[in-house]
Amino acid sequence: MYICYLDESGTPETPGTSSHFVLCGIALPVEHWRASDQAITQVLTPFGLEDTELHTAWMARKYFEQSLVPGFDGLSYSERRTKVRGLRTAEILKLQRSGNAKRLRQTKKNYAKTDAYIHLTYSDRWGVIKKVADTVANWGKARLFAECIDKVHFDPVWAGKTAEEQAFEQVISRFQQFLTSAGPGGDSLGMIVHDNNESVAMKHTELMRKYYETGTLWTSVDKIVETPLFVDSSLTRMVQVADLCAYAIRRYLENDEVDLFRRIFARADRLSSGKTVGVRHFTSNGCVCEVCSTH
Repeated sequence: MYICYLDESGTPETPGTSSHFVLCGIALPVEHWRASDQAITQVLTPFGLEDTELHTAWMARKYFEQSLVPGFDGLSYSERRTKVRGLRTAEILKLQRSGNAKRLRQTKKNYAKTDAYIHLTYSDRWGVIKKVADTVANWGKARLFAECIDKVHFDPVWAGKTAEEQAFEQVISRFQQFLTSAGPGGDSLGMIVHDNNESVAMKHTELMRKYYETGTLWTSVDKIVETPLFVDSSLTRMVQVADLCAYAIRRYLENDEVDLFRRIFARADRLSSGKTVGVRHFTSNGCVCEVCSTH
C-alpha cells in the first residue's frame, strides 16, 4: 500500500499571485513511512529544527533583520534569535505608531511565519532545504506526481473546471494508474493525505466521491481507498516534503531555478523507457522545459 501526501504551491485563482499553480504528491510505500519520516528529522536536528515545520517558501526568503546584526554569522543560535527578535519587536512598535494597519498586518504575518528559522543564515536555510531534497531523491521506492498549470494558457470555461479541480483530477488519475501497475498483479492500494484547508477539503472530498462513482476523465478509480485525509501540515513531515517538491517545481517553471528542481525531479514516476508520466506541465505547445521534454 502507498500513501500519497499532497500539497500545493502558487495560487489557483487567475491571475492570483503566481503564474503557475502546482499540486504535487509524493507517494511512499506504507512500510517505508516511519524510516522516511525519521530521515527528514535527522536532517533537521543539527539545525535546531527537529520540532519545527519545514515550510520551504518561508525558509527560502532573505530576512532583512539579519543583515542589521553585526557579526551575525559568528553568533550562537540563541544569540541570533535574541538579536533578530529585538529588531523585529522594534519594527512592530514603529508600525503601530505609524498607523499603517495593512503593512503592520503583513509584517506580523511575515515575522510569525519565519520566527522558527531566524537563528539560521540564508545559506544555512538553503543548505537544509537542499539536504532534505537530496534525502528525498534517494528514496528509490518513492514516486512523485504533479500537475503544473500555466494559468496564462488555462481557460476554466474551455476546461469546464477550475485549475484546482483539473490539478486534483490529474494527480489522482496518475496515482491510480501507478497503483494499477505497481504491485504483483496490479493489486497495490493507495491513500491520499492532504494538507488541511477547510474549503479545499470539502471540494476534494466531493470530487473523490464522484471519481469513485464515475471515474476521472482518464481512468476508473478503484485502487485508492477512502476519501482524502486532511491533516495539519505542521504535524506531518511528509506533507512538508510535498510542500518542498511543489515549491521546487513551481520555482523552476516560473524562474528557471533548476538546482532544487533537479534534485526532486529524479523521483517523478516514469515508464521503463524513461518517459515521465507522473508530472505534467500544462502550458503552450512547444515548451522545452525539462518536464515537457521528458513527458
